[in-house]
Amino acid sequence: MSLTKANIVDSVYRDLGLSKSESAQVIESILKIIKRTLESGEDVLISGFGKFCVHEKNQRRGRNPQTGKDMRLRARKVVTFGCSGALRDKINGKN
Repeated sequence: MSLTKANIVDSVYRDLGLSKSESAQVIESILKIIKRTLESGEDVLISGFGKFCVHEKNQRRGRNPQTGKDMRLRARKVVTFGCSGALRDKINGKN
């Protein structure tokens, strides 16, 4: 099961005692800040959680998997995530 935005809002509602609408506004604001930062090409570092990085990918040759035909993939930006050492340890059961 995946954690959804609605699940996060519910958790904030329960843990912080904010109303549901206030909890939703807090989460929306945080996500808006993260999106705006990534759109501007900057990285987002959340201590103890991880780092979202924007990387440039060059134009390259690719292949259409349905037809097998060669094609050009355009240059683009992608977002990658690297988790922190602390989070990795928790995931792997190391304090």
